[in-house]
Amino acid sequence: MSEMLKVAVLGARGRMGTAAVAAIEGAPDMELVAALGRSDPLDTLVEKGAQVVVDLTVPTSTEANVRFAVEHGIHAVVGTTGWDAARLASLEKLLAGRPETGVLIAPNFALGSVLATRFAQQAARYFDSVEIIELHHPRKVDAPSGTALRTAQLVAKARADAGVPAAPDATETTLVGARGARVSGIPVHSVRLAGLVAHQEVLLGSEGEQLTIRHDSFNHDSFMPGVLLGVRTVSNRPGLTVGLDGYLDLEG
Repeated sequence: MSEMLKVAVLGARGRMGTAAVAAIEGAPDMELVAALGRSDPLDTLVEKGAQVVVDLTVPTSTEANVRFAVEHGIHAVVGTTGWDAARLASLEKLLAGRPETGVLIAPNFALGSVLATRFAQQAARYFDSVEIIELHHPRKVDAPSGTALRTAQLVAKARADAGVPAAPDATETTLVGARGARVSGIPVHSVRLAGLVAHQEVLLGSEGEQLTIRHDSFNHDSFMPGVLLGVRTVSNRPGLTVGLDGYLDLEG
């Protein structure tokens, strides 16, 4: 019998964290060695011998958490948003000194969401217009979502690489925000509504037709297969990987 993978969860008392704790406890190849909340010391990760840490905290603390893990040779699987280009560059610099340590930063762990983003990226160059609507529960602290940001960035790059011109838009007057936020030139609209969990639509249009690529997560269990995939894979992928698609064979 192979050795159990020792895993710790940060943000263990939140909705995602609670689901992650249950998923890890139920995994036959994993041992949950720590489930830490906001006030618990990070030194516990070292004391408990964690090999992988799952960070499901908040944007204000995630960078410090991940840097602590890397500095102590602990792999990290991160579902917390707030990782801008500067933070990612700083993390890559730190990882350069730890060539055996892996970090996965995943805007979304739902496999269906990862696939929907890939499909949108593939379709984007064939349509005149692209806009994104993301819908989440009202407790979400950031807008747009990390998934929408990444989708917009990938869609914009695909269109630029294909030489697709800017989408037509004759708007001359508008209230601030009415046309959404612009992410790499792609309009992104955020909805925060009680009763929702995590949902995204990519709308692609050309004269006479529209393609809608939509993904819905109805509960936090939908993210757990992706979390477990990340935990099982991260030690074999040293360095920084952004997006769970980096761990999936999507080119075949």
